[in-house]
Amino acid sequence: MSVSESEPSQDSKIKTIEELREYLYKGLQLEHATLPPYLTALYSLHPGKNSDAWHVIRVVAVEEMLHLTLVANVMNAVGGTPDLTKPGFVPNYPTRLPCGPDYFEVHLRPFSREALDTFLKIEKPAQAADKEDRFVPMDWAALGLASDGAAPPSEKLAELEESGTILGLVPGEPTQRFLSIGEFYEEIIRGINQLEDQARQAGTTIFTGDPARQVTPEYFYSGGGDVIKVTGRDTAVAALTLVAEQGEGLHGGIFDSQDEIAHYYRFQQLKKGRYYQKGDTPGIPSGPELNVDWDAAYPVKPDIKLADLAGEPEILAAAKEFNRSYATFLTNINLAYNGQPDLLLKAVWEMFRIRDSMNRLIRNPLAGHGGVHAGPTFEI
Repeated sequence: MSVSESEPSQDSKIKTIEELREYLYKGLQLEHATLPPYLTALYSLHPGKNSDAWHVIRVVAVEEMLHLTLVANVMNAVGGTPDLTKPGFVPNYPTRLPCGPDYFEVHLRPFSREALDTFLKIEKPAQAADKEDRFVPMDWAALGLASDGAAPPSEKLAELEESGTILGLVPGEPTQRFLSIGEFYEEIIRGINQLEDQARQAGTTIFTGDPARQVTPEYFYSGGGDVIKVTGRDTAVAALTLVAEQGEGLHGGIFDSQDEIAHYYRFQQLKKGRYYQKGDTPGIPSGPELNVDWDAAYPVKPDIKLADLAGEPEILAAAKEFNRSYATFLTNINLAYNGQPDLLLKAVWEMFRIRDSMNRLIRNPLAGHGGVHAGPTFEI
């Protein structure tokens, strides 16, 4: 359920504008963290085959770019500075996201049943029964950090988060994570309401950012929802609600408030082999059949690193060139979010260079690796 201006402020862990901006940075990091796994799976598909899977994954990836932009607009509106170039912003795969009752790793791997299962876990709807259930204790055993159940030193935890091995720990309470991505955004919405209520009582507002730093619809078109210019509480809540709805669905339903199929249910179509249509019950799609050829994908080496390519200089050079292109892509997006919104159009062009360099890697078998292929490492 989204929180609007007409509803009372709800208690939030976010007590200061600095904490709100920290949450929003983690939101940027979280939205971006899904892109490399989705793009790796997308471009591993054999050309001319798996058109249904291609369409589903591509739509989701483009909408993640929309989500990144919406979160950046909220951050700019509250006087923050989006930064997609900080060390550790790009995860060190496999990484762990701050959501879900069960801990799971997010890998870079080709299109497969295993990849799809991970995508479903990322986008899975989960609504807390009450505010205390929004948070889930950290599973140290799953992290491999403590065998006796004791929390590891805070320095080690900070090191893991800084390196991108684990993302989105609850600010101020790093022993906890969120039940779902939707609950993560609900916490931010609660924080916005709480801080704005306090500011208004003092005759001010938290929305002090420069309106010129907003990315507006003419600079971005995804076909899966519009960019929202954030100018105050209502538009901030609308932007973050759209992000959560497009991932998990409105109140866990199949469609979001703009009648787009939520990411979770888009991916579920591939698992069920059938499209959803209006009137369907979650988990029971009744639309046309959807065909998936699980073998029509290049066998990319999971979580490949530059070190794995040391014996193949040409492929290593191509991997390094991809990383440079991806860094340029992020730099252009970062500039777009920091007062040069027209550069978002340049970033779209850069995405085509990324696609071509990804294809050069993914279609190359690695000698001495049992038939697996190269792939992008995203070591930025």
